[in-house]
Amino acid sequence: MAKRQLNRRQNWRIEKIQGERAARAAKRESSAVEALEGGDLGAEQLGLVIAHFGVQVEVEAQEGELKGQMFRCHLRANLPALVTGDTVVWRAGNQGIGVIVAQLPRKTELCRPDSRGQLKPVAANVDMIVIVFAPMPEPHANLIDRYLVAAEHAGIRPLLLLNKADLIDDQNAPALNALLAVYRQLGYPVLEVSAHHGDGMEQLQAQLDGHISVFVGQSGVGKSSLVNSLLPEVNLRVGPLSEVSGQGTHTTTTARLFHFPGGGDLIDSPGIREFGLGHVSRADVEAGFIEFNDLIGRCRFRDCKHDREPGCALLMALEDGRVQQQRMNSYRSIIASLPESSY
Repeated sequence: MAKRQLNRRQNWRIEKIQGERAARAAKRESSAVEALEGGDLGAEQLGLVIAHFGVQVEVEAQEGELKGQMFRCHLRANLPALVTGDTVVWRAGNQGIGVIVAQLPRKTELCRPDSRGQLKPVAANVDMIVIVFAPMPEPHANLIDRYLVAAEHAGIRPLLLLNKADLIDDQNAPALNALLAVYRQLGYPVLEVSAHHGDGMEQLQAQLDGHISVFVGQSGVGKSSLVNSLLPEVNLRVGPLSEVSGQGTHTTTTARLFHFPGGGDLIDSPGIREFGLGHVSRADVEAGFIEFNDLIGRCRFRDCKHDREPGCALLMALEDGRVQQQRMNSYRSIIASLPESSY
């Protein structure tokens, strides 16, 4: 069934209602903060945002007698929106409730536009993005490439992870092998694992140890199963693929951070079927295709669109095999999806 399109007035009314609800929630939150600050609060200390729940966050104390304990915290009204992975300054209150008083600068942040095109951080202070895909639902190079562009733009190292390797058979093996070969040839790290059978999980753990990583990928690729295999005590809910669409069902509703016993952290994010790149420029996209690095700027025409222009360095590289058709198709698709202001 096609999704009904809303007219401008309906969209305005929805945004107005959402704004009023947000204002009421902010007012309640401000009253709660005032009540807490009017009582006895502990000294300022460092904390780590473990999860986000509406106008409140769950914070893990990082120092002192409370180190390692979890607290549900309110935010002061003058603070920006926080995300999982943020380092903050907070003060403990009564009954396990605290107040966030400051946010420390982020080293990195992974962002994506929301349904209204507004840029929204997904996770903070991440140094590795694990791009998860599987034989089912069928992986798409364009989505993988969007994640790679986002990772390059954010300065976060990518790891490509094929989960459910036990589902590889004679029918899907040729396409999967061709897909992976492109990324291996480019020098991207690629792992094949099976969270269900445990194959390759030790190698994955070795890659994750010592890093702050985030799992991303469309729903149904087994991110929650991977977390359950790596951290059995977490026991995340796992959802089946839809029999109608073949797509995954959402089981993770908020990004949450988990600690590995051997060091390092993992952020499990809600499944994303599409990853918009409306916040990046054409130059950012080109920088995200690492095989273009030595080619950009060498075209005959300065304003070359890399389409049909004579003397195009990218088209010549495509012809002689230095650029793969799969990647060129992704590049053109991403460029076509950018707003005109990004050109």
